[in-house]
Amino acid sequence: MVKEIYIIRHGETELNRQGIVQGRGVNSDLNDLGRAQAEVFYQKYKDIPFDKIYTSDLKRTWQTVQKFIDAKLPWEKLSGLDELAWGVWEGKPNTEDAREAFREMLQSWEDGDYTAHFEGGESVQDVYERLKQPMEVLMTRPEEKTVLLCMHGRAMRVFLCLLLDKPLSLMTEFPHQNTVLYKMGFEDGKFTVLEFNNAVHLDSLVIGE
Repeated sequence: MVKEIYIIRHGETELNRQGIVQGRGVNSDLNDLGRAQAEVFYQKYKDIPFDKIYTSDLKRTWQTVQKFIDAKLPWEKLSGLDELAWGVWEGKPNTEDAREAFREMLQSWEDGDYTAHFEGGESVQDVYERLKQPMEVLMTRPEEKTVLLCMHGRAMRVFLCLLLDKPLSLMTEFPHQNTVLYKMGFEDGKFTVLEFNNAVHLDSLVIGE
């Protein structure tokens, strides 16, 4: 294997807990559970010899991998890794109207209308296009053999479709929770899944303690 890429979703924020969409425009901090998730991920993977850390521009990603950054590992922010912008729905209460709007949007994407988007927001096609820059970074830096990349739920699903050359209608095939790991391999110009939706590090967390 030429390169191994550890792709994780950020830890929990208070808006995650409340079921409120943050998107690209809400720059939330991790909550107590999110910090605990970050800690157990660090303890599980701190001995992996990462050559580089990549995060989005949103602080919930770099707060999740802060201990790796504190260990003086090279770190770079890539705005292409930012979450999808949900436009007018970002930060809004988790009402039935909001849930219905999101159900309709997700159905549009599953039906193949990848340019559908909320007012002021991005489509999954927009995110797919901007994720090509982070993919190019991963493909063209051979000196970075082991990489840790922290990003966001919807963007991560789009990214996995891009890396694996799958249609965006299959985004739902990639489940995720906070700090879940997808470990990818890169060799001969192709990405493969080495670990799928791995959350074993979270087994040591007891919610509420």
